Amino acid sequence: MDKLNGLEDLRGLSGWELERLCYEIRSFLIDHVSRTGGHLASNLGAVELTVALHRVFHSPEDSIVWDVGHQSYTHKILTGRKDRFDTLRQPGGLSGFPKPHESVHDAFVAGHASTSVSAACGIAAANRLSGNGHTAVAVVGDGAFTGGMIYEAINNVDPAARLVIVLNHNDMSISKNVGAFARYLSTIRAKPGYLHLKERIENLLEHIPLVGLPLERAIRSSKSVLKYILYHNTFFEEMGLYYIGPVDGHNLRELEDALTQARDLGQPSVVQVETVKGKGYEFAERNPPAYHGVSRFDVCTGTFGSSPAPAGPTFSSTFGAEIERLGIRDPRICAITAAMKLGTGLDGFSRSCPGRFFDVGIAEEHAVTFAAGLATKGYIPVFAVYSTFLQRSFDQVLHDAALEKTHIVLAVDRAGIVGDDGDTHQGVFDVPMLTCIPGVTIYSPAGFDSLREDLRRALYEEEGVVAVRYPRGGEGDHCPFGPGEDDVWVDGDRRLTVIAYGRTASALWQACQKLETPPEQVYLNKIWPLSDEMLKVLARRERILMFEESVLSGSIAEHLLSALNRLGFRGEYRMVTLPDAFIPQCSVPEALDRFGLSTGAMEKRVRQEMEGLE
Repeated sequence: MDKLNGLEDLRGLSGWELERLCYEIRSFLIDHVSRTGGHLASNLGAVELTVALHRVFHSPEDSIVWDVGHQSYTHKILTGRKDRFDTLRQPGGLSGFPKPHESVHDAFVAGHASTSVSAACGIAAANRLSGNGHTAVAVVGDGAFTGGMIYEAINNVDPAARLVIVLNHNDMSISKNVGAFARYLSTIRAKPGYLHLKERIENLLEHIPLVGLPLERAIRSSKSVLKYILYHNTFFEEMGLYYIGPVDGHNLRELEDALTQARDLGQPSVVQVETVKGKGYEFAERNPPAYHGVSRFDVCTGTFGSSPAPAGPTFSSTFGAEIERLGIRDPRICAITAAMKLGTGLDGFSRSCPGRFFDVGIAEEHAVTFAAGLATKGYIPVFAVYSTFLQRSFDQVLHDAALEKTHIVLAVDRAGIVGDDGDTHQGVFDVPMLTCIPGVTIYSPAGFDSLREDLRRALYEEEGVVAVRYPRGGEGDHCPFGPGEDDVWVDGDRRLTVIAYGRTASALWQACQKLETPPEQVYLNKIWPLSDEMLKVLARRERILMFEESVLSGSIAEHLLSALNRLGFRGEYRMVTLPDAFIPQCSVPEALDRFGLSTGAMEKRVRQEMEGLE
């Protein structure tokens, strides 16, 4: 690694130096990620692949687009960011994902799955229009092929495009891959001799003298028959993509040969690469899901200094236990995940109610409409999804569920600030997204007891689309919600009324306990639609201050002000929300404090407001 001052140095390394380089990169990754946290297993599996890509293609002229991008750490090291790796996922430091503003070698922003082929198609089209002869490369994990956007892109590939799709096949996304495409790739891997035999026979056919059109047609037919006899399925080739593979993803010579062949074809191609997620680190190889996204850990023992999930119950685990309990009792309840069974807490439900558990892969759009279909036949589907990924199914929530008035429950995990994954993963847009859709109901519990009760109410007392949103991690010293309450009023100085919900309600409760003269407090549990009774009372108040962990535009705070104005409110109204911006990476406590939503920041703000009254 110390010899590398640029990509040209990489292309000048000998075979044994390349092997040494890959070893050093793995050691570097394990050492640094053990201290900063980050995505480990996916990056360990893509070391040789990344080295081969940068030896065959010339970035940034040739654009390498990473799908999701959590496997791009080696790419960052090779493109001049090794010395900044101690800042990975830290405020102001390297992102855990490709960022074009970070380096000219990061061709496209990434964070969500199944987008790379579409972006690479666009880049390839631009290259063709410019006549520059450069190649666009999309590096895609097989898990991303469960997302429909991949197929939309493949369907739209220009036959003249200089496009290479590298399919990194390791049987994993975060958890084990599911679905027909995963099974299909396994059949390809089971026939590794297909490509070599195919090329030998095609070469033989090309050297037979053509005697008229009938023989030419017979040769073409024989090639097509050959595919079906040996392969039984020609998905990529039938879609117009030249197929190369499977290739050993940890053999640099094979990788470079395959990628060079794809590059020199000058036409759209797919190179299927077989890799091992977690390669080179025994603990990660044995348990890739546990080492997908990690906190700090001990390299020698593989144990985490602090568990990847917070110690004790979390909102996710509490939801999972409750939906499992309810599902065992009620055969109508179904649980759906988009490749996030473990992350959303549905592992228990999948074991207790296997026939009613559905992992649809990385396909949030399909998950919502699938849930709506279940609902039309009397089932009660619950789709557990991270807030950042719910964004992908906006049209389906609006058109297929809300418009049809089908009763589905959205368990919106990781709502609010999520921390080190940064702007691509913050869950700060779900409230504006959902409140603009007619007929949607939203709960935002502040604690575990409220979450359990809200889930029950969402299942059995509400109609249409119901969202129960909750943050990452555990509960704080939450405010005193009783079972089934939509809001809680705490008496205090009525010259100032403070309002909050969810995790922010817990923090505001703690802040108000520190005040000698606390204000009147309102803690919302059912945050949408707004209560008519609550609005009538608030319309008579003198000064209102609302705290909310959401972007401002479309927030509950903004909706509340609009509703109060319609009722003739003449008091003062202030809002402390997140800005209308993409929130950069930093820890959750740091972000909340920065934007005035930590306990300390809210205590200071409320104290200032109370002093201003005097």
